[in-house]
Amino acid sequence: MNYKLELNTQEIGSNVVFNNIIFDFFKVNIVERLSKNQSASFIIFKVRTLNDEIIKTKEDNGRVKLKGDAFLTYKKLAKVLNSYEYKNKLINRKNAEQNFVDFILSQVVANYAMN
Repeated sequence: MNYKLELNTQEIGSNVVFNNIIFDFFKVNIVERLSKNQSASFIIFKVRTLNDEIIKTKEDNGRVKLKGDAFLTYKKLAKVLNSYEYKNKLINRKNAEQNFVDFILSQVVANYAMN
């Protein structure tokens, strides 16, 4: 599946970070709310059509909040994508991106009824 990863689209001085994964038929908007020490305090994501219509979850919500192990896994994967090694191509960027996208897709499959 083809995808385009858009990382850290953030306003200067903002405590909100937006990440997007755009696939062929839908996109995932990820919102990180940062605490005062600039670490993620909570993470939500929404799945939208390419026309920006929100797709409802299995529970008929518009978004999913990551909790517990999923929250910790997200933080670990996002930390790699924000690392010095990633930015300076000292690690395999494709593998780091693929691990992040695979995790998000697993959360989409677990929470959304995709037709």
